Amino acid sequence: MTEEQEAAWEKLNRKIKKTVWNAINDYNMIEEGDKIMVCLSGGKDSYTLLDILMQIQKASVFNFEIIAVNLDQKQPGFPEEVLPTYLKSVGAPFEIIERDTYSIVKEKTPEGKTTCSLCSRLRRGTLYTAAERLGCNKIALGHHRDDILETFFLNLFFAGKIETMPAKYITNDERFVVLRPLAFVKEKDIEVLAAMNEYPIIPCNLCGSQPNLQRQVVKKMLHAWDEKYPGRSEIMFSALKNISPTHMLDEDLYDFKNLQSKLIGELKKGKEFEMM
Repeated sequence: MTEEQEAAWEKLNRKIKKTVWNAINDYNMIEEGDKIMVCLSGGKDSYTLLDILMQIQKASVFNFEIIAVNLDQKQPGFPEEVLPTYLKSVGAPFEIIERDTYSIVKEKTPEGKTTCSLCSRLRRGTLYTAAERLGCNKIALGHHRDDILETFFLNLFFAGKIETMPAKYITNDERFVVLRPLAFVKEKDIEVLAAMNEYPIIPCNLCGSQPNLQRQVVKKMLHAWDEKYPGRSEIMFSALKNISPTHMLDEDLYDFKNLQSKLIGELKKGKEFEMM
């Protein structure tokens, strides 16, 4: 790296690390004594997640453990040596789990249908089992700000619900807390840092190559909005953190049925008094 390139790297790395630290603080993601399983896919997001968490671990005022875990799904042409070589070079504790979920997904998914849903369920179950065996109480995933926005619009447009990926949640069986420390980080910043760090990216040839995924359509829509209206993504993301239940229509969020004005309540009391 030249001096100029090194300065640019330092600035961007510091920016991403600060953004991750803000998410950790806002949602109380990491505590003393945690053992965190970092799910490493071989993509730019999970490499960045592991890298930044290792930096925070070294500088942190409290102690926590990290173990990187990759699920080798036995996809054809998967370069098995890439991740172990990289993880050894950076000194990260790791485990590679081998499960042929690729064949199951291909067998069970009808022609022309997307593989994401089944693949995700199989991968999640395998990783949860590994987390328990390894003694991890938390699981860190590499989803970033753009993933969260895209998921919001996917649910809005195609599922008819207001929902997205939370920055932190507990699994249904309450065994693990799942974290998304990159929740506030922009994808374009991750792309630049990944290129600077020359991560050995492993492309996903199971789902990433599927044509006409709705997520790709939404991604293009958001990108077009940002080009035409700079800052729109920031505003929309802020809105996800600034929800007013009383100004929505969900009866489970607010007791609309029993809502009354004080004036009506006083009039009713007055009528009851007159009848006594």
